[in-house]
Amino acid sequence: MTYWLDLFTGTTWDEFRQAGAKVSGFRHRMRNTVAKVKPGDVLLCYMTGVKRWVGALEVRGRSDDKRDIWSVATFPERLAVRPLIMLDPENGIPMDELQGHVEFFEGPEDRGKYKGFIRRSPNPLKRDGDGDFIMGLLREAEKHPVRRPVDPVKLARKPLLKAETKRGKKKVKALVSIPETEDLPENTAMPQVEVPEVSTHTEIQYALLQLGTDMGFDLWVARNDRGRTCGATTLGAVPGIVEELPTQFNEATNRTVELIDVLWLKGNSIVAAFEVECTTSVYSGLLRMSDLLALQPNLKISLYIVAPEERRGKVAQEILRPTFMLREKPLAEICGFISASELIEKLQGARQLGLTSSLKPDFLEQLAEYFTENE
Repeated sequence: MTYWLDLFTGTTWDEFRQAGAKVSGFRHRMRNTVAKVKPGDVLLCYMTGVKRWVGALEVRGRSDDKRDIWSVATFPERLAVRPLIMLDPENGIPMDELQGHVEFFEGPEDRGKYKGFIRRSPNPLKRDGDGDFIMGLLREAEKHPVRRPVDPVKLARKPLLKAETKRGKKKVKALVSIPETEDLPENTAMPQVEVPEVSTHTEIQYALLQLGTDMGFDLWVARNDRGRTCGATTLGAVPGIVEELPTQFNEATNRTVELIDVLWLKGNSIVAAFEVECTTSVYSGLLRMSDLLALQPNLKISLYIVAPEERRGKVAQEILRPTFMLREKPLAEICGFISASELIEKLQGARQLGLTSSLKPDFLEQLAEYFTENE
């Protein structure tokens, strides 16, 4: 008997159970691996997003069930299964309880990536003892359930989203992924005292939000940054912050947009989008900008990367990558670099003169630098 990893999201786990919990499905590209799964093997069910182990299924053999069980994809490579243990997400086993007991999570250095083990399923566990350990935890949770709240946003997340774009005159449909920020371990509180680099990032976000407020815009700040503070002000409490994004976008677009550092909004329109890059690779912010334009090619908004002057070369290097330059509209031509120190200096001067409320969004064009291939 072999233990296998079986990945679910909150949505696919719920759909699996509603369909009778008799069939587990996998993507077509995993057909050769699925063929290695034998009757009597056990699938250990792990829920991504909330990072909980929620069940164990005994494999009965291949299944010819063709029902539309899952909404996100067909998962055509199917196995007939018999539930051994099934838990609600709130009663699931947090991944952190496995630290130091299994091969793929030997210590804190493995947190988040888990040595690549949870990147695909089915995936065999390297050690039978690891499977036995997880089964023991699941049996204990079934007998003596402990309720731990889960983040409803993470519970509802979808790894792939439906999107549509145009190539020439044709509309092209595709499934796309919207990467999320790296998860913190469960039960880990956000630090109350930030390191200087994070404070710089937050200071710039706050300055952009303040300016947007002065100019009369509604505001959006990345969901994962709303609890950060600048002085005595929490970013999520800045006047003008909205709780919901414009409704005209599809889910894939909204998932991309909600992670952008700062947005200026007017009604249902995005006026300007800002990514602040003080310590990250720069590449992640540019990817969000590029993803946004790929999902909404007809969107007319101003895009800016705001970063310390010493990172100017890094921004130029990254924005000129082939993946950004070989677009129909090269990103370097439509996403400008703004020096953080120059921005702060200009805003302080305008605020001292009481001019911020009379500024127009195009004043940023005078600060922004657009890189070319010759950079």
